[in-house]
Amino acid sequence: MSSSTTSKMLTLIISAFAIVQITLAGDPDILTDFIAPNGTQVDGNFFTYTGFRALTVPNIQPSFFVALKASKKEFPALDGQSVSYAALMYPPGTINPPHTHPRSAELLFLVKGSLNVGFVDTTNKLFTQTLQPGDMFVFPKGLVHFQFNSNTTKSALAFSAFGSANAGTISIASTLFNSTIDDNVLALAFKTDVATVQTLKKGFSS
Repeated sequence: MSSSTTSKMLTLIISAFAIVQITLAGDPDILTDFIAPNGTQVDGNFFTYTGFRALTVPNIQPSFFVALKASKKEFPALDGQSVSYAALMYPPGTINPPHTHPRSAELLFLVKGSLNVGFVDTTNKLFTQTLQPGDMFVFPKGLVHFQFNSNTTKSALAFSAFGSANAGTISIASTLFNSTIDDNVLALAFKTDVATVQTLKKGFSS
């Protein structure tokens, strides 16, 4: 084989290996029943999370979208267990903006209200649905997705389960327009001008 062909073959092999590694990315298996931080007293309290008690307060009504999370950051007992949870509160007319979870799919269960939900796959095809109480919807791992409470008078409440103790959240708009990416790069990417990009950035600077 020529050096050019060899180079192309090596590039192909390396690329394939990288894709496989990304596909298999997830929480590592642990060799113990659970992981407790050094110095932590392990009893029933360690395996209990009380952060969702706020949901039991009568007439709780936030004025903007709120996500109460139970990941390993908030609930250390989840470390190594490959699970986490979130309570999602949508006041009337609010949105959970387009975002991704790089380390897990998301399984959403709607408890109250209605939600317009959707995700975009790697061929740029949009899949949407309007959910009613009792419905579930899955957002595949790593794909851009959103939820919108289009009702202007009623709130919505949902719970989401994740197959990772740290699913991660990448907010698309905030990542792009609340970062130090060069304005010229963003202008070229979105086929607009620098002035428009700077105007968008102002909305994320506070």
